[in-house]
Amino acid sequence: MSDIVLHNYYRSSTSHRVRIALEMKGLSYDYVPHHLRHGEHLEPAYLALNPQGLVPTIVWDDGMVLTQSLAIIEFLDETQPEPPLLPKDPPGRARVRMLAQMIACDIHPVNNLRVLTSLRTLFGAGDQDITNWFRHWVNEGFGPLEKILASSPRTGTFCHGEAPGLADICLAAQVTSNARFGVDLTPYPTIARINAACMALPAFQKAAPQNQIDAE
Repeated sequence: MSDIVLHNYYRSSTSHRVRIALEMKGLSYDYVPHHLRHGEHLEPAYLALNPQGLVPTIVWDDGMVLTQSLAIIEFLDETQPEPPLLPKDPPGRARVRMLAQMIACDIHPVNNLRVLTSLRTLFGAGDQDITNWFRHWVNEGFGPLEKILASSPRTGTFCHGEAPGLADICLAAQVTSNARFGVDLTPYPTIARINAACMALPAFQKAAPQNQIDAE
């Protein structure tokens, strides 16, 4: 048993982000799966832990409960500082947060499972409609993200310099989700290059959806 418990779902990109961060920090944790398509995240016991009924939720060793992936990752970075996921300089931290939030706050919220499910149930969207919707919002976000990354001297092997951090975590998790919907990365060579660098690292490989105990 570990002192850290992660409630998550293997295919959730927000859960994926937190798994990457935990692996990068070298932290062991107990993996508790909640199958979103089976409604396990809406069971009373889980709602008592996280009233939003979303994943991920992390329970820390003192019983503290945290939700929201970016808040969890920044908490991990502040309490377990090595390796750092944010630069030391304020401009660098702001840039990394900006890049991360372009994905986590602008692309993901309109493409998560509950939104896609609502498109089906409330508006009668079919499979191709859902795919077109997902691709549209990814392209809306990846277009400017590619321009920023490709044009900045602060971009290195990774989104910011030569070590992966918060922005790379968000980028890699999003690219993984994109694959299910056939998003073409050809227009985004910098994003594709950075993702490849991330996926060559053991922490990113261990955290990948297909390597989790609840993978289907």
